[in-house]
Amino acid sequence: MTDTPALPPITGDALAGRVAAIRAEVARAFIGQDDVLDQVLVALLAGGHVLIEGVPGLGKTLLVRALARALALEHARVQFTPDLMPSDISGHAVYDPEKGDFRIRRGPVFTNLLLADEINRAPAKTQSALLEAMQEGQVTIEGESFQLERPFMALATQNPVEQEGTYPLPEAQLDRFLFKLLIGYPRHADEVRMVAEVTGGRGGGDFELDEVVPVVGAAELVAMQQGVAQVTVDPAVLDYAVRIVAATRQWPGIALGAGPRGSIALVRAARAQAVLEGRDFTTPDDIRAVAVPALRHRIALAAELQIDGQSPDDVLRALLARVEAPRK
Repeated sequence: MTDTPALPPITGDALAGRVAAIRAEVARAFIGQDDVLDQVLVALLAGGHVLIEGVPGLGKTLLVRALARALALEHARVQFTPDLMPSDISGHAVYDPEKGDFRIRRGPVFTNLLLADEINRAPAKTQSALLEAMQEGQVTIEGESFQLERPFMALATQNPVEQEGTYPLPEAQLDRFLFKLLIGYPRHADEVRMVAEVTGGRGGGDFELDEVVPVVGAAELVAMQQGVAQVTVDPAVLDYAVRIVAATRQWPGIALGAGPRGSIALVRAARAQAVLEGRDFTTPDDIRAVAVPALRHRIALAAELQIDGQSPDDVLRALLARVEAPRK
C-alpha cells in the first residue's frame, strides 16, 4: 500500500454529492437492503467498523467488493475458521536464508477494507487479533508496530450464535464496532431482480462488478471523513445522546448497559447520518436513527427478557420512546 496524500476536508454540497455518488454505484450491485447500505456508509464516513449478522449467502461479501470498487480501495477477505491463527491475520516474521535474518511478511489486515468473514467461527484469541488494528490503526508483529494506511475499515460478518460451531465475541471486541447490523432475506421483488441480474446471459453464479465505476479515491475518502467530523453537534443534541446511553445502565431488564464508547458512537454516527440527509448539522432525529445499530451490541439483556423472547432492539426502541428529546 502507498501513502495516501492529504487533501483538505470536503464539506457541504461537495461532500453530499460524493456520498450520493458512492451510494448509487454500490447499489448497482448490492440490490435491496437499502437500510444496510446506508448504515455501512454512515459507519464508513464516521471512520468506524461494522459487524454484520446474518445467515450465509445474503451478499455481505458482494457489498464489500462493490464498496471497494466504488472507492478505488484495496480490499482483502479473511475466512475465519477454528484453526485460524492470529498471525494469519496480522502477519509474521519469516526467516530469509539469503540474508541470514528475519523479514516481516504482512498479513491481510494491511488493506483499506477488510472483510472478516464468519468472525465468530474462530476462538477469541484469533478474533482479538483485530482489536489493535480496529482501535489503534496499527499492528504489532514480533514487537514492532506497523501503522495501517488510512482509510481502514473492518467489516466483520458473523452467523447467529445459535448456529453450530460459533463462539461469542468478547465484549471488549464488540465495543470496538461502531455498528452491529442485522441483514435479512431480501424482499421478493429484490430477489427476482437479483436472480435476473446473475443468471441473465452468464454462466457464473455471482454478480459482475463491471458496471460499478470508481467515483472516489482513498485521499478523497479521508478528506470526506474529516469533513464529517466538522458537522455541527449542538450541545443539547450531545446531551441527548449521553442521556440515552446513561438510560441503558438503569433500564429494567438490561443487565449490562453501554459504556462511554456508546455515547461517542452515537455522536460520531449522527454526524454521518446528517450528511446522508444533506445537512451540515445534527438533530435529535439523527441520534434516534443511529441509536439501535450503535447500541444493540453494547447491552446485555437480563435472563427473564430473553426467556420472554425480547430482543435488544425491542428494549432500545422502548427506551428511545421514553428518553425525552431536546425541543427544537
